Amino acid sequence: MTTKYNNVYIDDIATVVGPYEAKGPLKKRFDRYYEDMYFGTDSLESAEIKLMEDSINLVLQKTNKEKSDVDLFIAGDLQNQITSSTYNAGRLKRPFLGIYTACATNTEGLIIGANFLENKTCDNVLVSVSSHNMVAEKQFRNPTEYGGPKPNTATFTATGGASCLLTNKKRKVKIESSTIGSVEDYDQTNPMDMGAVMAPAAAVTINKHLSDLDRTIDDYDLILTGDLGFYGKSILIDFMKNEYGIDISKKYNDCGVMLYDLKEQKDVQAGGSGPVCSALVVYSDIIKKIEKGELKRVLYVATGALFNPSMVFQKENILSIAHAVSLESVQ
Repeated sequence: MTTKYNNVYIDDIATVVGPYEAKGPLKKRFDRYYEDMYFGTDSLESAEIKLMEDSINLVLQKTNKEKSDVDLFIAGDLQNQITSSTYNAGRLKRPFLGIYTACATNTEGLIIGANFLENKTCDNVLVSVSSHNMVAEKQFRNPTEYGGPKPNTATFTATGGASCLLTNKKRKVKIESSTIGSVEDYDQTNPMDMGAVMAPAAAVTINKHLSDLDRTIDDYDLILTGDLGFYGKSILIDFMKNEYGIDISKKYNDCGVMLYDLKEQKDVQAGGSGPVCSALVVYSDIIKKIEKGELKRVLYVATGALFNPSMVFQKENILSIAHAVSLESVQ
């Protein structure tokens, strides 16, 4: 499903990160960073709640808004029962939609918010995501205490919180269109190779977006995926060429590759992942380039592996999805 919008703009954004992200190539562009993984809290789960809370407070400060100005709060994360989102919703006391499509959650939130603004149900919609490396490790992989080595194809869940305030008032960056993806199954079973799991879903959504709008790659300055990592990035390039005859290689990058220095930060293996990973890159770097007019139109495609450890243990396939948002400069 592809939708075009007339009056959906990004008012402002805020990003808060942990120590690994603060050492990456975008370190000077985040609003706040912490040097430990607890952020002054008593547990890792509480630390993630604080990351999202910080990003919410920062974006409200930047836009001179009170909590009461938020018509709708949309948020998602990786914790069981999207705990970071629900606790922050309880503190915000505004109408709330909790969402989940793993690492594709941020674009899902932007799409939902854009539709509420376009149909004039809301004036201001707050979209937030978070993830925490050590919380995700506890839930989705063998405990890190086991010391099991990870293959090069594994990705590293980003630690951070990111918030975006959407508005119907004209700003320098607009959400021009979006494409809601479908759940894809390409017979992938390896939870340590999420790039291979998600790349086909990204390809399906990109092709659908271009086809629905009768566009080509040349209509975009940048195609940006969320969290395929180093190996998944290559898979997507090949998949687009072989399946659809589309060469995206000259206009394409991946947020999981951009968030860290893969040569220096060896612990991140193939790159970043998690709901906040693509949000951190888009909000701290890409949005600012669009505001300056350095990029005119960007297709932001966040990808998610719908990964349940129990299903993997039962030898079931790992499903995937990708949602796309077209961001456009308003000059």
